[in-house]
Amino acid sequence: MVVQTSTTSMTWLYWALLTVFSWGIYGVILHKARGEMPMGSEAPHASLKAFLFVCIAYAIIGVVAAVVIKMRGSDWSLTGGGVTWSLVAGIAGAIGAFALVLSLGKASPIFAAAAAAAVMPIVFAGAPLVNTVTAMALHPPKDGLKSLPPLFIVGCLLAAGGAFLVAKYAPSNTGADTKPTTQIAPEEGGEAK
Repeated sequence: MVVQTSTTSMTWLYWALLTVFSWGIYGVILHKARGEMPMGSEAPHASLKAFLFVCIAYAIIGVVAAVVIKMRGSDWSLTGGGVTWSLVAGIAGAIGAFALVLSLGKASPIFAAAAAAAVMPIVFAGAPLVNTVTAMALHPPKDGLKSLPPLFIVGCLLAAGGAFLVAKYAPSNTGADTKPTTQIAPEEGGEAK
C-alpha cells in the first residue's frame, strides 16, 4: 500500500488529466485544421499541411522545455541511452501524429466533419493496449505471462470492444452538413475574391 506523505504526491494525476484533455481535443482540432486548408486541387495536401504546423508547434514547445530546464538550473548532462530512447519515443510519436492526420484525411470522405469521432476512439482505445504489450515486453511480469490476472485480460478485451463500439455507433459519425468552402481564383494580376 502506498502512503501519501504530502499534497504534491498527486501532481502526476493533474498532469495525466491535462494529457487526457489535450489529447482528447487533439484529433478533433487537427481534423478541423486540415479541413480549413485550401481544397480543390490542393485537397490531397491538406493533411500534410496540417501535420507541418503540428511539427512547428512541437518545436515551439521544445524551446519552452529548454527554457524551463535552464531556469531549473540543469547542468545539461545527458546519457547516450537517455538521448537514444527519447529520440525513439519522439519518432514513435511523430509517426503516430503523421498516421493520425492521414487517417483523418482518408476518413473524411466517409464521415465528413465527424471523421475524428470515428478515428479517435480507435486510436485512444488501441493505444493503451499497445502500451500494455510494449511495457510487458520491456518489463516482463515477474512470474511471466501466466501470472496475469484474468480481469486484466478481460479489461484488454473490453477496451478493444469498446473502441469498436464507440467508433461504429457514435451519434456524431453522421456529422452535420457543412458548407463546402470555395475559393475563387484570382483574376489575372489581381486579388482573390
